[in-house]
Amino acid sequence: MVTREPISDLAHIRHEFGEHGGVNMSIEASSTFTVMHPETMPDLFQGRKAAQDGCYLYGRHFNPTVYSLSRQLAALEGTEAAYCCASGMAAISASILQLCSHGDHVVSSSRVYGGTYALMHDFLPAKSNISTDFVDITDLAAVEAAIKPNTRVIFTEGLSNPTLRVADIPALARLAHRHGAQLVVDNTFSPLVLSPAALGADVVVHSMTKFINGASDIIAGAICGSTEFIQGLMDLHTGPLMILGPTMDPKVAAEISLRIPHLSLRMAEHGRRALFLAERLETEGIPVSYPGLPSHPDHKLAESLRCRHHGFGGVLTMDLGSEAVADQVMDLLQNRYRFGFMAVSLGYFDTLMSCPSVSTSSEMSDEDLESSGVESGLLRVSVGFTGTMEERWQQLHGALMDAGVLKTELPRAG
Repeated sequence: MVTREPISDLAHIRHEFGEHGGVNMSIEASSTFTVMHPETMPDLFQGRKAAQDGCYLYGRHFNPTVYSLSRQLAALEGTEAAYCCASGMAAISASILQLCSHGDHVVSSSRVYGGTYALMHDFLPAKSNISTDFVDITDLAAVEAAIKPNTRVIFTEGLSNPTLRVADIPALARLAHRHGAQLVVDNTFSPLVLSPAALGADVVVHSMTKFINGASDIIAGAICGSTEFIQGLMDLHTGPLMILGPTMDPKVAAEISLRIPHLSLRMAEHGRRALFLAERLETEGIPVSYPGLPSHPDHKLAESLRCRHHGFGGVLTMDLGSEAVADQVMDLLQNRYRFGFMAVSLGYFDTLMSCPSVSTSSEMSDEDLESSGVESGLLRVSVGFTGTMEERWQQLHGALMDAGVLKTELPRAG
């Protein structure tokens, strides 16, 4: 089991006081920055001075507030450096474009978020001649068989969206490095649960819109990796973050920074409640998938890779057999039982529910949905932490009863 706790590395980062001694860092809202001596300007443009020297050029390049949040993300993921950007898709796109050139190749998990699939399956081949083969990432032989001489990246999600399969990150890292490729891991579903860099990943990306932010009010992303890699992303001539411009607003960075200190508490509670509901559902005979269940195909792997104290993640799935039944259950859960909301995304303090085959995975063809295990009746549930666990179970059980999925009533209290 991985014993390193990345959140503990944040303590010294959080001791950056505000401009006037405030306990929170100041927000640097300037789009451009002054220099005290004219010779500093060419040094900035030629890369002889940079943010780590306390020198700033322009808000699309580095911003002090965003840079401070980025250092927190690097501490959280245990990497040399990080930088934050406007969205999770910006983080994934920039990372692939930094690692791949025209004519290069990617091996990707077939179980990825629909937007990631569209980027690699449709956008990159059309715009950049960067091709991707999608494989079952849990089949290491299939991954290796897909590698070509021009393969530059193996891409996976730590916990796959929405099927919750667990990537064997150490084995994939060894495989990538043996063939001269880089392993990129999307850790959006599992911040603090998995520590991909400690397990061998070269680059870790996040949609901070989800668990890291935690309030479903901000769109944001982050890229964590080596100092050389992050500096390359910000290169004035060829850096994808600098040239394409998916810039994070410093006010957004300041808001997210205030939520990271309680990320550990939130992830632990998301995981505790998801496991509670998954165990109850399994007892009732509902086809439920959650890595914390011993019946999950990757449970032993998840147990061996996860960090302590943070559970197995805050998302579970149920296969309800058909889209119609999944829709009926969601409708009952939201509109009759007030269990949660029908909405995409995850990591919110209230429960969010969606049917991925017609929402977050809808970019995939029917054939690819089938091969990836995204059934039409699959219901993805991002478990929140409002209300009591027993109350939420009674609501979930009631909706499943009303939809005819369950037949046995709960025993009356007392």
